Amino acid sequence: MTLKAVLFDFNGVIINDEPLHQKLIAQLLIEENLRPNPDEFWQVCVGRSDRACLADLLAMRGRVVSETYLNELITRKSRAYQQQLAVLENLPMYPGLPDLMFQLKSARVVMAVVSGAVRSEIELVLERTELAKNFSIIVAGDEITASKPDPEGYLLAIKRLNEAFPELQLQPTECLAIEDTFAGLQAAKRAGISVVGVANTYPFHMMQRHANWAVDYLSEIELDRVREVFANRTSRQPVM
Repeated sequence: MTLKAVLFDFNGVIINDEPLHQKLIAQLLIEENLRPNPDEFWQVCVGRSDRACLADLLAMRGRVVSETYLNELITRKSRAYQQQLAVLENLPMYPGLPDLMFQLKSARVVMAVVSGAVRSEIELVLERTELAKNFSIIVAGDEITASKPDPEGYLLAIKRLNEAFPELQLQPTECLAIEDTFAGLQAAKRAGISVVGVANTYPFHMMQRHANWAVDYLSEIELDRVREVFANRTSRQPVM
């Protein structure tokens, strides 16, 4: 079996922006006359889409909103996110990312983004950092109905990659996901995809418990070793 595709999470894997999201969600709750709780961000929001996060935070406060109003809240937060990034000269990207992408491109492994983030945010970051050309497709949070840990986003990514590259005949077992949260790790595994847990958001030992591989930094992903493991297993064998 061959490693054919690597599917990247976005927040916490490509861009180090979780603190910004926490700030903006707290700000949004205050604007709604609701009190933010810093602990809730890590319990409810990390690794999940804005829609799932905000819906749960509002429900926990007894606030029931329509889909239309929830969409308005998501749009307000996304607008504030893009305004915050606009004033930064350099975006907080994780080190090791360009080199890993170069290795994958050299090995003819296709790349995609699978994220709960809004598409406009993903595209903004990838264009500004000149990384957009590396990704064949993007599956964003505003294109799916179920947030991670549901596998919908990953399964949709495989479907779209097969539509874009029919010759791949891509299967979940031929993909590798890179995630930084428990929700993301679960989503990949539920889709039948092996996953690297990078310790950008949670400690290494916690990633190690839930991922097929765990690394402290993207630069520690040994692509040759990963490809060798894929090559030495059958379609029915898990990676680890």
